Amino acid sequence: MSHAAEESNRRMLRARDAMDRAYAQPLDVPALARIAHVSAAHFTRTFRATFGETPHRYLQRRRVERAMYLLRETDRSVTDICFQVGFGSPGTFSRTFRDIVGRSPRAYRKEATATNVPTCFTRAWTRPSD
Repeated sequence: MSHAAEESNRRMLRARDAMDRAYAQPLDVPALARIAHVSAAHFTRTFRATFGETPHRYLQRRRVERAMYLLRETDRSVTDICFQVGFGSPGTFSRTFRDIVGRSPRAYRKEATATNVPTCFTRAWTRPSD
């Protein structure tokens, strides 16, 4: 791997790590591009080439993953969870959740059952693949 490719990967990882840390904050492509020290258009193209999805879709998936955990492990309302993980409206949250998980947040909560298996297995089984 060339030095330029390594540096590009490092920049994309830096931005992805920022997304992982601040997934509930309002993040936009220009802000993420500044973290990676590239233009917004270059950031979007390079992020997709590096990770196989757009920055927006990655952020949505991270938020849904966190919502899945909160739906399984807490009794907070779906609306509270929606805002806690960074979505701006319950409608957008429900639509995005259904697109990624395949069912509504309420249906997911109802079907999710706590079992006595290690957390690492639960995470692997319930991680959205989209």
